[in-house]
Amino acid sequence: MDNFDVLVIGGGPGGYVAAIRAAQLGFKTACVERWLDPAGKPALGGTCLNVGCIPSKALLDSSHHYEFIAKHAAAHGITASPELDVATMQARKEKIVGTLTQGIAGLFKKNKVTWVQGSAKFASPGEVVVSDAQGKETQRIKAEHVIIATGSVPAAIPPAPVDQDLIVDSTGALAFTEVPKRLGVIGGGVIGLELGSVWRRLGAEVTVLEALPDFLAAADQAVAKEAHKLLGRQGLDIRLGARVTEAKAARKQVTVSFEVDGQSETLKFDKLIVAVGRKPNTEGLALDVAGVGVDERGFISVDERCHTGVGNIWAVGDCVRGPMLAHKASEEGIAVAERIAGQKPHVDFAHIPWVIYTWPEIAWAGATEQALKAEGRKIKSGSFPFMASGRARAMGDTDGFVKVIADAESDAVLGVHVIGPNASELIAEAVLAMEFGASAEDIARTVHAHPTLSESMHEAALASDKRAIHF
Repeated sequence: MDNFDVLVIGGGPGGYVAAIRAAQLGFKTACVERWLDPAGKPALGGTCLNVGCIPSKALLDSSHHYEFIAKHAAAHGITASPELDVATMQARKEKIVGTLTQGIAGLFKKNKVTWVQGSAKFASPGEVVVSDAQGKETQRIKAEHVIIATGSVPAAIPPAPVDQDLIVDSTGALAFTEVPKRLGVIGGGVIGLELGSVWRRLGAEVTVLEALPDFLAAADQAVAKEAHKLLGRQGLDIRLGARVTEAKAARKQVTVSFEVDGQSETLKFDKLIVAVGRKPNTEGLALDVAGVGVDERGFISVDERCHTGVGNIWAVGDCVRGPMLAHKASEEGIAVAERIAGQKPHVDFAHIPWVIYTWPEIAWAGATEQALKAEGRKIKSGSFPFMASGRARAMGDTDGFVKVIADAESDAVLGVHVIGPNASELIAEAVLAMEFGASAEDIARTVHAHPTLSESMHEAALASDKRAIHF
């Protein structure tokens, strides 16, 4: 029987970060992770590094370069005819993933975190059984504190059973060996739009079937409207209010039946991606043995401190309430490790940034205009288009805008929404501003380098007071 101060179940962005922080704080720490890479070798990093955030961004960048050369390089005086090599593109993706997962193993070694390879389940609130891939018990571990960080898995829908051949989930969509001529995507959320964008850029005819009547309902309506227009112009055929009723795979194609406004329609695809969200990954943990409860959606029940209410068992990341985002999971993992050490950290859910890595990128933090109006808040807002940005003009990326929303009376920044080049990087300034309780005037009075994309944030803050200079 091995004994540890802290045992983390799950080696993804919530788990491995929690383990490292716990070790830094002086705790004898272990992390159980069962992930195996394509070669069957144990790997850390969970979904995010292996089949999520990192590989999808690698393919998004590669496909972006391909489309730039094919469609936009000539405007820069560069004439070229790109040749697509999907195998090399996929190999590059796998190399990036391998480098990063090996990097986590190196960080574990540096911080003296014990990596236990296998699957974990509770034998009691303070004891865990670890088994290998064949289900054979390999060891038992006792720990003073247990942090559950098992993440999430792709959600499924009965009408479209995934076979990872013709009908795939997000994992399968990252591993195509060739570009499908006709690609269907069920789900117009973050995952569906990103994966649809990858294969559209590489030549696929992509149709996105979204069951909801509104596009990107969680985003600010102005941003969602602009994104719908721009992505449609690029070639994504986005069908809203499309409820899939059946998907049949046969003879190397998938026939999808769906309903829009009560009318039945049918489309045929070479591949179909099911991207309808994710669900907590808690199967096999024997949570009932430990007395840990779950809510009606399967998320582990925790309080605001990420404590389960049972002994010294904690849970973080995608398997608990809140946004299913890698950076949220990491911050919760760090916070729990510090709470175990007696510190009093805080994670501000109100200002967690969201990003969709299409091009243009979409990012936001804080409240949307529609949510604030529904609350009856008195607000003011200002927007600045990238078409008026000198830096964006020089780049040749002028789609989109920055929108700053502030309280009409106090001028406090309540939300910032960006659709445009490098929105994922620009949103950090907004998060920091809101964390420090900044006003729109504070951003407006902050000197921004010229020429930069960040000047658009400055101008949007000025515009909230109707004094933008360049638009």
